[in-house]
Amino acid sequence: MKAYIFPGQGAQFPGMGKDLYEQSEQAKDLFEKANEVLGFRITDVMFNGTEDDLKQTNVTQPAIFLHSVILAKVMSDFHPEMVAGHSLGEFSALVAAGALSFEDGLRLVAARANAMQKACDIQPGTMAAVLALDDFTVEDICQQVSDVVVPANYNCPGQLVISGSVAGVDAACEKMLAAGAKRAMKLNVGGAFHSPLMEAARVELEAAIVNTEINEPVCPIYQNIDAKPHTSVDEIKKNLIAQLTGPVRWTQTVEQMLRDGATLFTEVGPGKVLQGLVKKVNKEVPTAAAVLG
Repeated sequence: MKAYIFPGQGAQFPGMGKDLYEQSEQAKDLFEKANEVLGFRITDVMFNGTEDDLKQTNVTQPAIFLHSVILAKVMSDFHPEMVAGHSLGEFSALVAAGALSFEDGLRLVAARANAMQKACDIQPGTMAAVLALDDFTVEDICQQVSDVVVPANYNCPGQLVISGSVAGVDAACEKMLAAGAKRAMKLNVGGAFHSPLMEAARVELEAAIVNTEINEPVCPIYQNIDAKPHTSVDEIKKNLIAQLTGPVRWTQTVEQMLRDGATLFTEVGPGKVLQGLVKKVNKEVPTAAAVLG
């Protein structure tokens, strides 16, 4: 079974998507449509901007979404039997699987980016990568800390990201290292994503999601919040809303897709991060990068 997976924030790079724009008339039309929807030429930043330009939240999330979705649309052999996306990538997966229109998906991603930025301004926070500790130990240590800190990304066995207040993450990192973590390293991010500190963003995005038409996807989407396959529109909406303050259960998602028969994971979008994570869950399973044509 063909599983298609879509990357999240951090996969961006200068020049991303330019090859698609230049090689495919359909891709060019979609990029120009995106410029109209967003009200600024995001293509100029994607194709010619610096790394710092691409790190702006209002650019990063739409840029990764566009690279992923447009690539899926111009692939000649895109026939998914199951899809999943890492955080932001869940929106790309929904559009690729026909549950969201291109324009509505882009508007939601732009609204999500703006809501998250506002939440970061209201409630400053941070995140940290923890290496070589099991899930239970990380969860247990987070519960021991009095300040806000929670597991945010279950990326692969032995690689979790925690999220919360600066004090909470600092305290948890100290305890993680004392418990035997190989590393507990703060990340260069603008806020405490996938934690309770994103509540203001969740409330704002909920209104946008409720008012957006979502259709039944052509195949199951394995959602971050519970790592289970979904085709029900009501469940998909509910899980999308919960995603901002809940964890990304990527390890569990890949494991569930394998149990359900996935035989090839193809990453659609910039970078190779998800292929690497899949291999760390099961090194035998084939992975590939999506290509134009």
